[in-house]
Amino acid sequence: MNAVGRMVLLDVRTVSPYHRQGLFMFALYLVLFATRPAVLVPALVLVLTPMVAAYPFNVGDKAALSTLYAVLPVPRRAVVLGHYAWALSTFVVTAGLGTAAAVIMARFEHVAFGPRLLFLVLTAAWGFFAVTVSLQFPLFIRYGYTRLSLLATTLPMALVMGSALKFHLDLDALLDWLPMVWPAGAALIAASVAVTLLLDRRGVRG
Repeated sequence: MNAVGRMVLLDVRTVSPYHRQGLFMFALYLVLFATRPAVLVPALVLVLTPMVAAYPFNVGDKAALSTLYAVLPVPRRAVVLGHYAWALSTFVVTAGLGTAAAVIMARFEHVAFGPRLLFLVLTAAWGFFAVTVSLQFPLFIRYGYTRLSLLATTLPMALVMGSALKFHLDLDALLDWLPMVWPAGAALIAASVAVTLLLDRRGVRG
C-alpha cells in the first residue's frame, strides 16, 4: 500500500470512535426524507459527507495530530492527498448507501425514480460535495478546524442552497449541461488540492 493509502487508513482509524454519530445522522436523514427519496442523496452528501470528511481535522486539532504527522515516514504531500482521498471515499460510501436507500424508499412510496432522475440526483450530490470540500480543506489547513469549523461548514452549504433557490431550472434543461458538473467538480477539487499543498508547504499548519 502506498503512502496515500496508509493516510486514508489513518483517517479511518481517527474517525472510527465517532461512527455512531455518523450512523445516527444517516438514519435521521432517512426519516426526514422518507417521502422525498429524490432529495435524500443530495441532502446526505451536502450535510453528512463534509462533516465526516472533516473529522480528521477536528480530531487532529484536539489531539495535536500534527505532531504525529510530522514524524510519520510519509511525505507531507501524501498527508494532504490522503485527506482528500478520504473525503472522496466518504462521498462514494454516502452516495452509494443513499442511492440504495432512495431506490428502496421510492419503491415503497410508489414514486418514479428512473435512471434519468438518478443521474440528476448523483450529479447534484457530486456538485455539492466538490464545492464544500474544495472550500473547506484549504481553510482547515490554513487556520485549523477549531477556529473555522462553523464558517467552513455553513458557508459552502449557504452558497449552494442560495444558488438552488435563485435558479429555477427544469429537469430537461438541467440534463443538457449536467454532465459538465462532473469534470468541473473534479477540476475544482484539483485546484483545491493545489492550494492546500501550497499552504502546507509554507508550514502554516501541520
